[in-house]
Amino acid sequence: MAAQFDLQEELQALQGSGDYSIDHEHDIRAMEPGEMDGLLQQAVRAIAESSESIMSPETFDILRSFLKHADAVPGILMSKLLDVITSGFVAEVDSAAHDIDHEDQQTCVTHKMPIEMYAFLLNWSVRAAEKVKSPDEDAPAAPAAKSRRGRGGKAAQARTAAKNRAAEWSWKDQIVPTLNLISKVLKLKTSKIWTTTGERDTFIGCLTAPAYHVTENDQYMKSQAIKLGIYKVICLAVKHHGHGPAAQTTIIQSLQYYEHLSEPMAECLTVLLKEFDHAQLGDEILREIAAKSFSAQDTKGPRNFSKFLTQFAEWAPRAVLKQISLLLSHLDSESYPMRMALVEIIGFLIRELACSEDLTNDASQTQKQLNGLYDLLLERTLDLSSYVRSKVLAVLGRLCDLPVKFPKQRLAITRAAGGALEDKVAGVRRNAVALIVKLIVTHPYGLMHGGLLGMQEWEERYRAVVQDLQKAEKALDETLNGRDAAEEMDKEGEEDESSTPRPKKKRVRRQSEGAEDAMNVDGEEDDEDDEADSIMDEDEPDRSRAEDEDNAEGDGDGAPTPKKKKNKRKSELDMAALTDEQAALAALESNQLLHLRLRKRYYAEALNFIRQVEEAAQIVCQLLGSTHKTEVLEAMEFFRVAHEYQLDSAETGIKKMLHLIWSKDNSSMSEDGKELKGVRSRVLECYRSLYFDPIPDMEPKQQVNRIAKNMIELTYDATLAELTSLEEMMRYMMDDDQIHQDVVNKLWQVYSSERPLPKQQRRGAIIIIGMLALARRSVVTDRVDVLLKIGLGPTGKADLILAKYTCVALQRLNGSAKKVKGSLLDKSMRLDMDSPVFRRLQDAIEHPCRSREWFALAEQAINTVYALGDRPEALANALIRALTRRAFRRRERPPPAPDAEPEDAPDALMDEDRDGDAPPESATPALLSAMPGSAGTQVPGGAPVRKSDDTGDAFELSQLLFVVGHVALKHIVYLELVEREWKRQKQEKELAEKMAKGGNDAAGKDGEELDQVAGNAEDEIGDRIAAVRESELLYGPDSLLALYGPLLVRICGRPDLFKNATLRATATLAFSKFLCVSSQFCDAHHGLLFRILETSRDAHIRSNIAIALGDVAVSFSTIIDENSDELYRGLSDGELVVKKNTLMVLTHLILNGMIKVKGQLGEMAKCLEDDEPRVADLAKLFFTDLSTKDNAIYNNLPDVISHLSVGAHALDEDAFQRTMRYIFAFIEKEKQAESIVEKLCQRFRLAEEPRQWRDVAFCLSLLPFRAERSVRRLVEGLPFYRDKLHEDGVYARFQEILAKARANRGQSKPDAELNEFENALEESRRQGAEDEALERRVEGKKAAAKKRATRRGARRRPAADADEEDE
Repeated sequence: MAAQFDLQEELQALQGSGDYSIDHEHDIRAMEPGEMDGLLQQAVRAIAESSESIMSPETFDILRSFLKHADAVPGILMSKLLDVITSGFVAEVDSAAHDIDHEDQQTCVTHKMPIEMYAFLLNWSVRAAEKVKSPDEDAPAAPAAKSRRGRGGKAAQARTAAKNRAAEWSWKDQIVPTLNLISKVLKLKTSKIWTTTGERDTFIGCLTAPAYHVTENDQYMKSQAIKLGIYKVICLAVKHHGHGPAAQTTIIQSLQYYEHLSEPMAECLTVLLKEFDHAQLGDEILREIAAKSFSAQDTKGPRNFSKFLTQFAEWAPRAVLKQISLLLSHLDSESYPMRMALVEIIGFLIRELACSEDLTNDASQTQKQLNGLYDLLLERTLDLSSYVRSKVLAVLGRLCDLPVKFPKQRLAITRAAGGALEDKVAGVRRNAVALIVKLIVTHPYGLMHGGLLGMQEWEERYRAVVQDLQKAEKALDETLNGRDAAEEMDKEGEEDESSTPRPKKKRVRRQSEGAEDAMNVDGEEDDEDDEADSIMDEDEPDRSRAEDEDNAEGDGDGAPTPKKKKNKRKSELDMAALTDEQAALAALESNQLLHLRLRKRYYAEALNFIRQVEEAAQIVCQLLGSTHKTEVLEAMEFFRVAHEYQLDSAETGIKKMLHLIWSKDNSSMSEDGKELKGVRSRVLECYRSLYFDPIPDMEPKQQVNRIAKNMIELTYDATLAELTSLEEMMRYMMDDDQIHQDVVNKLWQVYSSERPLPKQQRRGAIIIIGMLALARRSVVTDRVDVLLKIGLGPTGKADLILAKYTCVALQRLNGSAKKVKGSLLDKSMRLDMDSPVFRRLQDAIEHPCRSREWFALAEQAINTVYALGDRPEALANALIRALTRRAFRRRERPPPAPDAEPEDAPDALMDEDRDGDAPPESATPALLSAMPGSAGTQVPGGAPVRKSDDTGDAFELSQLLFVVGHVALKHIVYLELVEREWKRQKQEKELAEKMAKGGNDAAGKDGEELDQVAGNAEDEIGDRIAAVRESELLYGPDSLLALYGPLLVRICGRPDLFKNATLRATATLAFSKFLCVSSQFCDAHHGLLFRILETSRDAHIRSNIAIALGDVAVSFSTIIDENSDELYRGLSDGELVVKKNTLMVLTHLILNGMIKVKGQLGEMAKCLEDDEPRVADLAKLFFTDLSTKDNAIYNNLPDVISHLSVGAHALDEDAFQRTMRYIFAFIEKEKQAESIVEKLCQRFRLAEEPRQWRDVAFCLSLLPFRAERSVRRLVEGLPFYRDKLHEDGVYARFQEILAKARANRGQSKPDAELNEFENALEESRRQGAEDEALERRVEGKKAAAKKRATRRGARRRPAADADEEDE
């Protein structure tokens, strides 16, 4: 047997494709389980006697036969077989280990064959074990046993289940013991048993193969014990038995083919490096991976290798750092997963270099490495792949958490993140926002001043330190100059003492110069002492005082008289002391100077960072409107953090964030598998954390005051849209009981305070109260008297805005139950007209006032009357009559006093908005002079003589017309409520009758008849109400409103007579509301409204008319549909407000099907290129919503192209292309594309200008050409555009179409048709170019001939003239 067994041959035979032959093979498949057990028992006895019995052919063949037919072996016998092999192997290994330690080489070699045979069997058993089936695997599933009732039923079932589990055999349970056995074998000193390297490598390969085989199963690799066993086997083999090259090959292949082995192989190499101190294998694998190249089409391999590299770099960064120069080649790889891996590797290396204390490298070398790695990361922010760009930003975000801050790199990172905010991919933008948030949270500028990032505070600090630095530098220069002068003076004194006496005149001059120098020095020193006292807190005043005394002595010697020698010696001693002191102060000043320079640099970097974040915040503010939920959530988090750090831009973002309260919440999952909060809930959470959550360690009363103050401040300078969104948020929070009653009480306290509070604060309190009452009516029902006393009392009359919002709060008495369509239920509350509420409302409206704020108050007051009153028309009548009497009352015009001025003249001048040709305020009573009986005369003396004529004040008439118009509009709504109430009463009456007849047998039939009668009755009610609205409101003989229709038509139709801007605006508004009341009035006068829209110079009037036309279109669509062209006039208006409102109205009307689009969609498309971003965004939103309607864009596309390409409305070519590119993106159906190709090809036939050819060709190139039918239609249309292909722009577009068609065509389909089409295009282009050249030549010859003829005619004419003269 010894001569026959060769491990290498046996392994090759086992792995070969043919059948493995055994000399004395036993037919296991033909045996019964009992026979198998007897045969196996024979081998067990032999091996139990001696582990070397494995060399017996009979025993070895028995074991091989079982392994060959393992799929037929029961699990219990397979377990016994594995026990036999492992126990024999253990015994043989123990014997070999003993002999290695105590015997000679020859004895050790005798263990070679049995160990190889056991290794071979173990190798085979691992492969065969997975084929073994459990005992009942082939049998059909047994029916579930019925549970026995009575004692012991459950216990019996448990015992049976335990017995079944014991009988089953699982290979997974045997893997760990097997791997432990292999590890034990690998601890042998194989060099004493295998003398040649080849034989040893074969044995080691046979022994480690089971471990690699186990790794191929991803389920096994989820077990930590199995993974550790495999790691130990591989590490022992590599460390002690030269298995490195083989392991390298196997690991690379595993990474190539098995996705689940990336992390385990990285972990294995980490264990080998750290626990076995063997780095060579990891280095070799990294070098081999660095030498590989990956294509963009290869997906599986790069992902596996990138995951491996990332994990290995995380666990063993120093090992990767040694090979990083080679790995960096993959930064230019075509495969983006490899580039992503390198980005993450660089991040781990930066973390390692920044945090570890490596004594082998100096600090400068480490800093150089860090700078280089950061530069590589920042370069990758411009990678072509969005995945790589996102990964770079994520890695940079993690690096922000490092304890080392890298200020220079952080500024560069902030710049890169700001640029990434404008990336076209949402994922990149989201990561950029998250990175900026991380940069703010971890910024290094909080050491000195607490970390807040307000721009103004930091600029003030920077200016202060710059001034301090300038002072210090100046002081240091003066100090140094003073010390030089002192040294020179001292030197001169020494020369005087040692040399011969000088003439008296010279000595006096030098002493005088020295005294002057000393005085200058002392003066500088005093300044420096003051500076030191203020900045460095040094104790210098005593010294300065001593110096001042010395200087005073010196000053007395300023006269040019000779000094005594004693005084001279004292002066020299003082000068020496002064020089020493100056040296000390100079050193002190230099330290202070360094400190100030560092502070200046610190502040400059902080300001740079803040400015970059502020610039980025403007883009993040736009991202709040993104359609990607994760991006919006990150933007909201940015502004929450920015608010905490007091960035200036936070307030804008927080306000814009409020509009997201209207988002519909739906749960979704992020890319990392986490559930994302809804946008709405996130908005509420942000606002709660910023404004409503209590602050720790604050008294409850202070908490309430703080929350109330925050709520009130949210209303400051808020727009109508912001207040609407704030109202929805307050309603939601109040519904959810998130606002405490103490806060509500505090708001009432602020509103009703007797103290003189700022107007804005009191207004904010009532605004919030009204919002809270929307959710809970009881907020205002208990305090109506307070509302009447404050808002509609003297305080409200002094502050009309407060009165307006008080009216809004009073409307909440009616509740906020939404009306259900078709329902007759009405939960509103109505008050008697005798209620003090209505008296106060009437007083508020009739109170004399000349402020424009009165109109907003009057609007809300009338709304309140119609919302709460049971008979609002009574109060409306009284109001209109009172205002009419006031507007048309007789008045005498007093002579103007030169020095007197009306009490409310400033208000009038401020609130009256006159054109340049409007008369001054003093002439406003004469503005109605065009009305009959209003003429007046003046006597020469200047005093007016009044006739008994009616004159009125323009502002008072404006108030009257406003009320009349708004009452008309509200009365329409009131009529609808009356109609519903009548129907409800009728329904209740009929229901009661039906219930009374409920006992009859014919109830069913009667019920059907009753429903029919009730339906007819409801139709009668509806017709009656419609008749009242149509004929009685504006044309009834008893109608008060009927009196004002002609007046409105007169004022609106004669702007030359009625020139007051406020009067014209209110009259136009009231006139628009009258048009919504009656179709008869609308049909007669709607042309006037269009004329005002065309001729008015007031943008606000035109804007109001645009909105009003939308309301009129809703009421009487047929009338406006006939004049729909006029609706689009506002889109070309020069004023933004007119254009924006017109676009919004048209969007509403078109999307809701209220008007038909008749070719005017091109005007809407022109708004896509508007200079104002808000208009362009509204237009994009319109087309996005329009695309959801069936074929809406497709049906109107030809008209849009015609409208924008030719004629007076045409766009320039670049704008046309941008607009069409946006619109064509909505053409997704292939059938639509096919039809558009056919229509556009036919359009070439009618196009005459090259511009039209290019436009049509460009539109064709925008289609996808995914289907062959579209290409076929294009080929069939060749005759229509054959003669246009000589135009370069047209031919280039057809080349693009060809490229697109080829890209969409499958590789299996031939390109013969496209090649033929391309040749036809080329031929047509050549022919067209020749025809054009011929035409140009002909035209040139014609022009030349005409020119020659002209010359000949010119020559003949002088000759003819000369002949005539001769005659």
